[in-house]
Amino acid sequence: MKTVNINLGDRSYAIKISSGLLGKGEELLPWIRGNQVFIVTNEVVAPLYLEKVKRALSGKDISEIILADGEQTKSLQTTEKIFDQMLAIPLDRSATVIALGGGVIGDMAGFAAACYQRGVPFIQIPTTLLSQVDSSVGGKTAVNHARGKNMIGAFYQPQLVIADTSTLATLDARQFSSGIAEVIKYGMINDAGFFQWLEKNINAVMQQNTQALEYVIEQSCSNKAKIVEQDERESGIRALLNLGHTFGHAIETATGYSKWLHGEAIALGLVMAAYMSWTQGWISEQDVQRVIALLSKAGLSVEPVDDVSADELKSLMRLDKKVQAGKVRLVLLKSIGEASITSDYDESALDATLKRYATG
Repeated sequence: MKTVNINLGDRSYAIKISSGLLGKGEELLPWIRGNQVFIVTNEVVAPLYLEKVKRALSGKDISEIILADGEQTKSLQTTEKIFDQMLAIPLDRSATVIALGGGVIGDMAGFAAACYQRGVPFIQIPTTLLSQVDSSVGGKTAVNHARGKNMIGAFYQPQLVIADTSTLATLDARQFSSGIAEVIKYGMINDAGFFQWLEKNINAVMQQNTQALEYVIEQSCSNKAKIVEQDERESGIRALLNLGHTFGHAIETATGYSKWLHGEAIALGLVMAAYMSWTQGWISEQDVQRVIALLSKAGLSVEPVDDVSADELKSLMRLDKKVQAGKVRLVLLKSIGEASITSDYDESALDATLKRYATG
């Protein structure tokens, strides 16, 4: 088993990475201080893993809520259903919330745990690649609003993250590729060596070679940990983790959170960030092509979105949480392996990028 530690003082926790962890009570029980456990999951994940987790927690007072699947469920309305069930049980302040599922479940369950009685403990058990390498780590919890993604939420760290790589075998190809977009992002931000490793080993990763997968998850979590430890609440360098996200979130919002998987939108966002960095003269055209080639080998589309206009995307980008004094701050590339947060860019370069990749 591989372990990555997030060092945040009294909010520190471990990310445990291995196959078969879901059924091991000895990995979960030490982190559950009370008797009540409340599992938040969805209709896709529950038939696969809910009973296994419940058996691992034998002896605890376990209840659950099973929600609909999909990004469009990540809302205040769905979160209210979670609160309704918490209060109907009722859960006390020593209860532990377990998020069993992908990024949508992790974000909603974490947000509910942060709010319920002003905060109860929670554990992340991510079951998708995207959630194992990104959304379950770092304490960002949120729900979407019709006007913007992740606009309502809280920073709230889990007690533990359990990344059972065996769950990835049940993902379809589209969901798996969606997770790879976030993996590639880490190489682009601050780890040129990891990006080069991915270029050489992407076929093994896509074939879900066990060693390659565990390395990808460990390396991604380690890269994120280094940044989160320096800037837990995104007042500075943590915004680097949003490379491609200002573009990608706008695409998701414009299409109603239903057409694009998160990682698919982020993949195109990464291309847009690379393209704009090139138009600024910061990276070479060859670097842009390397990004496009790697994303393509991971089964991700790098083609322009044809049902959203450049003006619509630009309007939505102005709602991004990184906007300061009316200026959209972007994460752009100085090189592959070095990203920068900046508002010092040519506005015409942004317009050109949007028109190139939003043709609706």
